[in-house]
Amino acid sequence: QPVGVLFHSDQGCQYGSRLFRQRLWRYRMSQSMSRRGNCWDNAPMERLFRSLKTEWLPELGYLSFTQAKQDIGAYLMGYYNRQRPHAANGGLPPAVREQQLKSLSRIC
Repeated sequence: QPVGVLFHSDQGCQYGSRLFRQRLWRYRMSQSMSRRGNCWDNAPMERLFRSLKTEWLPELGYLSFTQAKQDIGAYLMGYYNRQRPHAANGGLPPAVREQQLKSLSRIC
């Protein structure tokens, strides 16, 4: 069982329902919601999920959880983090930008 799982969603009524919140509590998951009408609260994660849905996920979904886990993991840790350019990082992938910042912090 993973520890410290955070479930982030929009303000959809299904995510705020008592039944849904009880289910999260039962599985020891924390809930996170953006404020109503404020898309900037969690913009980086919203952008990540948009990219995942439009660039990677097959239209018909996956045949198994294992297949989905492997494929999405490859996207996140391989392509999205190490190869995909990000405008917020000057066109660099997050892993490359992180290494740049680490090397700069050693100088200072």
